[in-house]
Amino acid sequence: MFLSVIAGLIVSVDAFFIGISLGLQEKCKFIYLVFINIFLLGVSILGYFIAGQVYELIPIDPDYVVGFAFIALGLYYIINFLLKKKKGQEEDAGNKATIVTVGLVMSLEAMLITMGITMVFMPDATFIIPLTVSFAHFAYSAISFFLARTKQVQKMPVALSHILSGMGLIIYGFMALLLEIEV
Repeated sequence: MFLSVIAGLIVSVDAFFIGISLGLQEKCKFIYLVFINIFLLGVSILGYFIAGQVYELIPIDPDYVVGFAFIALGLYYIINFLLKKKKGQEEDAGNKATIVTVGLVMSLEAMLITMGITMVFMPDATFIIPLTVSFAHFAYSAISFFLARTKQVQKMPVALSHILSGMGLIIYGFMALLLEIEV
């Protein structure tokens, strides 16, 4: 159980960068982050139960599924931001639709993290896994949200936080794949 808690804390670090990207957006309020994380908790719990049901049904090793899912989410996050920036929509980054999209991506990513950790620790997985992942996401994103409101961090370009968030997901995906391949 201890290792599953540590895994939930470690793989949720990308929420730190998501909190920064939301904190840098003047229109984003902290209450939005609270609502995102409440939804994230529900989706993580759902992921825990889904993982228990589908673990035996997946014909390939679940690490491959989790790895490629993280890589796809990271690429989506980066490409989506860059396409919006190219179209000149980066000023719109604080609108509610974008915040909802970030929340959905963050929640889907947390669900995949929960499913991945649950599958790794099967059959000894406990309900503490979705709780740890959810708490870690909220803690990391809340701390970085308020950190982003400081004068020092406000000088950081918003693009950097988006790219770092996406890269964090991609790195987790490659880690899952490399651990399976045992390189």
